[in-house]
Amino acid sequence: MKTVILIAVVVILVSGVVFLVTRQQVFVPQAESLKSAPDLIFKDYEGREINLSDWRGRNVIINSWASWCPFCKEELLDFANMQKELGDKVVIIALDRAESLEIAKKYSDGLGIADKLIFLLDPKDSFYQFIGGFSMPETVFIDKEGFIRYHRRGPMKREEIKRRIEQVFAI
Repeated sequence: MKTVILIAVVVILVSGVVFLVTRQQVFVPQAESLKSAPDLIFKDYEGREINLSDWRGRNVIINSWASWCPFCKEELLDFANMQKELGDKVVIIALDRAESLEIAKKYSDGLGIADKLIFLLDPKDSFYQFIGGFSMPETVFIDKEGFIRYHRRGPMKREEIKRRIEQVFAI
């Protein structure tokens, strides 16, 4: 009886791990299954309203982050380096999740990258809710037509960011 219970527990644990690992990445290659990016409105650090649709016609990466996220620091630095490397081939937006301007700006200023990425605030956390976020950080790659082509749950290293940009945007 103990053996059966042990086997059942192991099967459940393994199934849970497989589920979590496979949910980490959502790659959407087929045109007929693409989801349009929402036309949400965010605020920049100067308080101006910015529509996500303002970047239609451009390859866009939105990285959803927060100052309390331990994985976001390195990833934001990597995104800043990628933006510098790629120039205007890709627009990288660092979207803060429901934190105040003071917290977000202090964090990005502290990293020395406030002027290296487009930093926007999402006070209602609407983007994270739209993408069904459940991990941190979460990153979405949006093509020139406004379709979500790739959704990454969890942190990425610089090498993966570069590889995904090449795959998704053919850059």
